[in-house]
Parts: sequence; structure tokens; C-alpha cells
Amino acid sequence: QVQLVESGGGLVQPGGSLRLSCAASGIRISIYRMGWYRQAPGKQRELVAAITHGGTTTYSDSVKGRFAIARDNAKNTVTLQMTSLKPEDTAVYYCNANHPIRDYWGQGTQVTVSS
Repeated sequence: QVQLVESGGGLVQPGGSLRLSCAASGIRISIYRMGWYRQAPGKQRELVAAITHGGTTTYSDSVKGRFAIARDNAKNTVTLQMTSLKPEDTAVYYCNANHPIRDYWGQGTQVTVSS
């Protein structure tokens, strides 16, 4: 059974930082493109950051320079370091493991940026 379990979400003040983690089981993430998506209330789910199996990273324009995605294939985890957080970053953040013939999602972790 494949599981992606996110952790690290919470409430943070504007300008603060959070580090999200995604622990995978049932798959080896080394062959997957790993991504973080988010969905705010009333909005569509959007890509935040992704990292290919080769280590190439992609970021949405809204988080470029503030967020950093990293993968540890040995630990089967992917992280999202978020800095300079803004209220508009508030959303449920989802971990995704993508392969041409397989696609897996975590259950999500809430990030709330508010004073």
C-alpha cells in the first residue's frame, strides 16, 4: 500500500518560516517526480514546487526565491522549506509522487499564515 504522509504544517506569523516533510512508503521515490501542491479555500489546486528524479527543480512564480524543495532518496522523503511566508500562502499543502503511469497524493497538511 502506497502512502505519502505530510507533516510540519501549522500556524505561523507573516514573515515566518515552516518546513514541510513528506514521508513515502510503499514506493521508492527515486524514480518519481516529487511535488508540493496547495489548495486554498475556493481555489483550484496549484503546483508550488517540484523536483525531478534527476534533481531539477521547478517553482511557481509566487514562491520563487522563498521556498525550496529537496529530496532525500535514501530516506524516501521530500521537504519544502518555506520562508518569508505571506497570508496568501495559507492553504492545504499536498505531497505528490508522479510517474508516467502512476500518481499518488498525500492527505494534506494545513498551513495558515496570520498575525
